[in-house]
Amino acid sequence: MSLLPVVLLSGAMLSAPALAQDAIGIANLAFRTGPFAAAGTPLADGQRDYMLMLNERDGGVNGIKLTYSECETGFSTDKAAECYDRTKATSIVTQPWSPGATLAILPKAAADKRPILAPGYGFSAMAEGKVFPWAFNPPVTYWDGTSMMLKSISGGNLDSLRGKKIVLLHLDAPYGEEPIPLLQEYSDTFGFTLLPIPVGVKEMQSQSTQWQKIASERPDFVLLWGWGAMNAGAFAEAIKTGFSMDKLVGIWWSGHDEDLKAVGAAGKGYRTLSWNLPASNAGVMQDIRKYVVDAGTSLTSAEELDQLFYQRGVLISMLSVEAIKAAQEHFDKRIINAEQLRWGLENLKIDADRLVSVGAEGMIGTFSTSCDNHAGHAAAWMLSWDGEKFVKASDALTADRAMIAPLAELEARKYAETHAPWAMNEDCKL
Repeated sequence: MSLLPVVLLSGAMLSAPALAQDAIGIANLAFRTGPFAAAGTPLADGQRDYMLMLNERDGGVNGIKLTYSECETGFSTDKAAECYDRTKATSIVTQPWSPGATLAILPKAAADKRPILAPGYGFSAMAEGKVFPWAFNPPVTYWDGTSMMLKSISGGNLDSLRGKKIVLLHLDAPYGEEPIPLLQEYSDTFGFTLLPIPVGVKEMQSQSTQWQKIASERPDFVLLWGWGAMNAGAFAEAIKTGFSMDKLVGIWWSGHDEDLKAVGAAGKGYRTLSWNLPASNAGVMQDIRKYVVDAGTSLTSAEELDQLFYQRGVLISMLSVEAIKAAQEHFDKRIINAEQLRWGLENLKIDADRLVSVGAEGMIGTFSTSCDNHAGHAAAWMLSWDGEKFVKASDALTADRAMIAPLAELEARKYAETHAPWAMNEDCKL
């Protein structure tokens, strides 16, 4: 584990000092090494470049520089917990990444009164702000994604899934197990058979056993809840066994451009749900190219700016910055603390006008957060691989909140009871 020297001050690459009085620190528990590095690297690059661009173009946020640092975890839960302890004094927000790391850090962050920001990850019940005052997972939760995936494969008519068989091919980890409770609820309600098939970390690149089972079960759809090398392994086996790619549908972490480029035309028809849309001509992307990439201070190549994961990283940093802006305005302070940032995260308003103003129009759906809604529950889209790139393949999809809300509330309360005494925020007042 190392604290990488990527503090951003006027474009310089400096060693990570204690948080300066005239700067706001944001730490990312990054994973540029380990089994998931191929996914972690573009995500971190996008996060870093957005903040560097703001420092270069605007002098930071309202005249306050942003210091972005990375503590390398290799996607290890234990290392992530250590990184949290190392960075909490210099960062007003924690970005833990894996659901396992999020679960490990959540009690610490709640006790320390430091917000966790887990855009599109963590565990879904974290969106219940009354139970988790310090945890945020905008713009969508995994259970939102689960609902949208079922809407998509059913053509909007969930009754059409009755009598069908759906495989969930998932990483054998908290992340991969996350959709199972909600999928089981849908299975019981709409009468389809759910067959979860786990993939161990050591099996990610060679999934012959899992795909032999899929071939024998002959499911109507396979939902891919993969991560890192598991996705590439699934694509290779699906093609090898002749599984119809248009029946294979992934969650947003199963849509890395490089994985599909490796199979090219053979992957045509594969679909992935995504809460961000590729928009390389958006204003923010043009400014990153101008102030960071063309200036030679990015860690990525110009070609990689088109990738979904890089642009998702950009948007993740945008959410952090917009929360900082909201808190600065509300508290009339340019230097804010962790508790004030929490207010900003609870009062995000990412509407059409805001997206235009930050140059991210068309990159993400609109949403807002509140004291009891820490996710926003925005829209997402199906993207399809056309053999060379991802293209938009659906209108905006939204989750069935009436189906999800009771389960989310139940799981949130269960977590609080298990971790009693747990400090909730019943009246939602800071």
